[in-house]
Amino acid sequence: MFVIIGCIIVLGCTAGAFVWSGGSLLLLWHPPEMLAIGGISLGVAVICAPKDVLVHTIKACLGVLKGAGPGKEEYLELMKILYELFMLGRRNGLLALDEHVSAPESSSIFQNYPKFLGDKDKLEFLCSALRPIIDGKIKPDQLEPLLKAEIDAKKHAAHGPVNVLHLLGDSLPGIGIVAAVMGIILTMSYLDQGVMVIGGKISAALSGTFLGIFAAYGFINPLCNVIEFGNEAEETYYICMSRSIGAFARGLAPIMAVELARRSLEAGMVPSADDLENILKSATS
Repeated sequence: MFVIIGCIIVLGCTAGAFVWSGGSLLLLWHPPEMLAIGGISLGVAVICAPKDVLVHTIKACLGVLKGAGPGKEEYLELMKILYELFMLGRRNGLLALDEHVSAPESSSIFQNYPKFLGDKDKLEFLCSALRPIIDGKIKPDQLEPLLKAEIDAKKHAAHGPVNVLHLLGDSLPGIGIVAAVMGIILTMSYLDQGVMVIGGKISAALSGTFLGIFAAYGFINPLCNVIEFGNEAEETYYICMSRSIGAFARGLAPIMAVELARRSLEAGMVPSADDLENILKSATS
């Protein structure tokens, strides 16, 4: 939502200042320049990244419209899920978790949290983290390094779109200059057409430089920053999950394992310790 508001502010203030100064927005409408800048930018993106990274970049750009990473509700939901699973494992033994981890879609616990159930990446991370504990294939102190390696792999994959957008942001001013130079070259062939014609051609050429710089600093670079913030928030979410699961595997009580996750977050993301304890106990009562 804030991304849309920011884009409206950038467009509105730029157009408003131009019109207020006596300009007409039609003076900025030059489709050939837009085609050159848009086409070259697309070509640069195709050249610089493999297909899966480009697809991920598009998804990341669309994803920022929903907000940058998980918020307070998502963290509270995660802690409820962890607490319910940990309590079940403590009361009935770790094998009681097997049916929930093996078939989460039919799990009575996960079905209470459809948003988490619908996020396949987070669901798979949680289930794959619990499986070695249930099967007894790993010692508790060996689990967290394993989860950290998986988080690092996710972090590396998530950085692909940031690299692509960084390159586009750095390239767009230069691409705008390329479009402007093409316009100046074209203008040279109209030197015998009079001042009005030449002025119009130069105006079209300069609009290329304007559009390249405007797109880079008004949209692409800020968008890149938002995606980076979202990536950091996603990483924190996985770290929070891994620390809690690791603590439970080492034998901490369920409430303390979840409390460790709570303390991994910013204060504004979750309730106080007492409020969280009451919420968790009511969720399993």
